[in-house]
Amino acid sequence: MTTHVNKDALVSKIAEKTDLSKKDIELVIDTMTEEITKSLKNDEKVTLTGFGTFRASKRAARQGINPQTKATITIPAMTVPKFTAGKALKEAVK
Repeated sequence: MTTHVNKDALVSKIAEKTDLSKKDIELVIDTMTEEITKSLKNDEKVTLTGFGTFRASKRAARQGINPQTKATITIPAMTVPKFTAGKALKEAVK
């Protein structure tokens, strides 16, 4: 069975290993995700050496089918976030 680690659980685990308060850790995590999001919005790549790389990828418009009506619809072009795991993360998960 796969378990799920949410933000609160992650904050607790980091607090157990450091002398930082949960409030400080939550601020760091919130700031990190905010800065990664800003960078992706500005079409910048974010690399955390050993962990992985976040980047924005453009997806072209395409035709799709509405599964309820079977009508053909146009799915608009959009930019989506992508994550590529780094070598150290890949090796650790093997």
